[in-house]
Amino acid sequence: MQTAEIRRRWLDFFAERGHTVVPSASLVSDDPTLMFTVAGMVPFVPYLTGLVPSPFPRATSVQKCIRTLDIEEVGKTTRHGTFFQMNGNFSFGDYFKETAIQYAWELLTTPEADGGLGFEKKDLWVTVYENDDEAVTLWKKIADLPDERIQRLGMDSNYWSTGQSGPAGPCSEIFFDRGPAYGKEGGPAADDDRYIEIWNLVFMQYLRGEGSGKDFQILGELPQKNIDTGMGLERVAFIKQGVENLYEIDQVRPVLDKAAELSGRRYGAVHEDDVRMRVVADHVRSALMLMSDGVTPSNEGRGYILRRLLRRTVRAMRLLGVESATFPALFPESRDAMKSAYPEVEADYDRIARLAYAEEETFLRTLASGTNILDVAVTTTKKSGAQQLAGDTAFLLHDTFGFPIDLTLEMAEEAGLSVDRAAFDTLMLEQRTMAKADAKAKKTLLADLSVYSAFRAVGETVFTGYEFLETDSRVLGLIVDGVAVNRAAAGDIAEVILAETSLYPESGGQEADAGSIVGNGFDLEVLDVQRPVKGLVSHKVQVRSGEVGVGDAATSVVDAEWRRGATQAHSATHLIHAALRETLGADAHQAGSYNRAGYMRLDFNWNQALSPATRSEIEEIANAAIRNNLDVETRVMPLDEARALGAMALFGEKYGETVRVVDIGGPWSRELCAGTHVARSSEIGLINLVSETSVGSSNRRIESLVGIDAFRDLATERAIVGQLTSTLKTPREHLPDRIGELIQSLKAAEKKIAQFEAAALSQRVPAIIDASTRVGELTVVNENVGTVATSDDLRSLVQSVRARLGSDAAVVSLAADVGGKPAVIVATNDAARARGAKAGALAKIAAAVLGGGGGGKDDLAQGGGSDVGAIPAALEAISNALPR
Repeated sequence: MQTAEIRRRWLDFFAERGHTVVPSASLVSDDPTLMFTVAGMVPFVPYLTGLVPSPFPRATSVQKCIRTLDIEEVGKTTRHGTFFQMNGNFSFGDYFKETAIQYAWELLTTPEADGGLGFEKKDLWVTVYENDDEAVTLWKKIADLPDERIQRLGMDSNYWSTGQSGPAGPCSEIFFDRGPAYGKEGGPAADDDRYIEIWNLVFMQYLRGEGSGKDFQILGELPQKNIDTGMGLERVAFIKQGVENLYEIDQVRPVLDKAAELSGRRYGAVHEDDVRMRVVADHVRSALMLMSDGVTPSNEGRGYILRRLLRRTVRAMRLLGVESATFPALFPESRDAMKSAYPEVEADYDRIARLAYAEEETFLRTLASGTNILDVAVTTTKKSGAQQLAGDTAFLLHDTFGFPIDLTLEMAEEAGLSVDRAAFDTLMLEQRTMAKADAKAKKTLLADLSVYSAFRAVGETVFTGYEFLETDSRVLGLIVDGVAVNRAAAGDIAEVILAETSLYPESGGQEADAGSIVGNGFDLEVLDVQRPVKGLVSHKVQVRSGEVGVGDAATSVVDAEWRRGATQAHSATHLIHAALRETLGADAHQAGSYNRAGYMRLDFNWNQALSPATRSEIEEIANAAIRNNLDVETRVMPLDEARALGAMALFGEKYGETVRVVDIGGPWSRELCAGTHVARSSEIGLINLVSETSVGSSNRRIESLVGIDAFRDLATERAIVGQLTSTLKTPREHLPDRIGELIQSLKAAEKKIAQFEAAALSQRVPAIIDASTRVGELTVVNENVGTVATSDDLRSLVQSVRARLGSDAAVVSLAADVGGKPAVIVATNDAARARGAKAGALAKIAAAVLGGGGGGKDDLAQGGGSDVGAIPAALEAISNALPR
């Protein structure tokens, strides 16, 4: 049974039983505590916890998920994959334990010919929470399972909670017995390789108190009991398809086979090769799905995870013996395997391919650079007589250059060296500990979202700002320091929840409105406007005067000038995007934006800098759209209808079933957008494109000033040009040539000055030599020569003095003030070095006195620091360190 067929049967089964079919949410999670959607229930958490009222009593979905915590285990086991799909059915205060068990057993054991999944009852085992007698009774009643096939397990495996105060409850899991060839008898409690978990049913029925681990109290039963169940689609697929693991199912195996073909190695022949092929198959699919949801490779956040997946793929192919680019062969295989379930991967493949192929090319160059660094480290290690490459070197290669540790180990071994893996692992542990601490801190900061639950239960905040800049409403709630309060007084910083608001909450790249909230006896300055939970707007305010209380009448007032500037900037962003696509083609997709009054920036997928001519063309097209006074139309319609009209969606953004479409000039610029916009394009005024820069290997960023800010910037430039024409007595059109001539003249003058300074320094050589002294058998020159222009000048002077001293043993140490910083250069000749005088060691001694660092070769070395006043002491330290 194909994976897509299992998916279809699941959705049909629950749809027929009154469940709303909810499309998969993006892999980019709405939950601010999560980087990705890591479980099928994540999109439903606000409904399950009661934070947001559920729009349906029961639902079902097949949710895309990404988990990378166990990335090192990928390919080694039957059940570790970074991308997976979770089939779920959910009840929000509707049916509970008995019906959930009934549905699960019915779908699993109904014959394939009758629309079920066709599992044999004899192959299924069940686990329940150790104290859940009700579940045991129901399993016996519904499934007629004998006692020995129902195993009671503890809280660690069969109890669910968020880890904080809130909903909790027992779980029941269904396992498939793969047979004696895969392990010992005894059920899931005895062997989790033989018995594969395929379905988990969470019975959310209790309210738990504070505490950690098992140390918490059950405060009572929930007034609304919920069901959250999940069936692993890939696990069921590999069982139904009769293959050994999830890497061999129809949606994954084609990439594995292509990796085998490219490498010339046979899958199933060598375990290490098999693991690498599985890693390739898993990671290519995961990367494909992440990029289809708008994630792009970068050095932080989600982009870093994607980059890591792509680079681990390159690493695995290299270990399979393939050092050339392979993504153009691998990614089309994954696209074709996944497109029946997710058509977007085919529709967006040109963009995905451009990102993936560029990332592979970049990393192949990185590997070449890392190899050079590793080669130097290996040579240095061997020269020192050591047999082990330092752990910090391996960590530097991994952390800074993205050089995989496995590759470092392999190449070091080829050179006859081991790697200090313990030191490397210690550094990695420190890094992970810091990352976990940071993640925990972020989670803690957002752990009190339940404070909004009561306000959200009243209903959604009505946004009136599209039509009105002022709206009368009432205060539904006040929050100070994360706690709901009844009143806030002058000077307090608080969050205000209103029933209606005209103030735009930050979203879609548009900064929140500036403004105020006023009422009888109070005046609140609005500092920020956000949506902490779906459907609820919170205003962060400072009470300027008076006292505000829950229930008070209040009026939200938008700063009209701010809003005007914000609408100009947001509409300008749409024009620039349309101009980009007209100039560069449909592949120039927007990858993020930010706009506020007077300014906009737009990131887009492109892997090379724009020429000055292209930048000018984009700017001209956008400003022509302003001059043409195009109509700006906004419409609200179903998402499918908007897509059918060709409305552009920002990758990574979340859209509901009903969306707002903004047209500027009809289909020329047609985008899904909830932001505020001008009524006609001429109201934007002016767009002044001020920069175009790189923000990654495959992303560029355009920044523009808009409206009056654009005019002021151009006026400033005009004033500067006017001043230059007056000062240089040159017409504006001839300024570039005139300035070029002046630059050439300046360079020629600087060259002559440098020559004069060098000649003046060389004339000091005899006097410096005359000041030499004898230390033991050495002729020593130890002088502060004052101020010199550059360290190169000082080095030339030192070398000239050493040459004039001849072949007698000599040490030359000259110090100077170079640009306000002390520098010392030490030179020795052959005879001096034979007597133990080493320039590098002497320069380090002087640098330590100067408050800096230094070193070099035995014949010539340099040191520096921060304290010019310490030069005499540094020279004395050199003298004291000379061999006698």
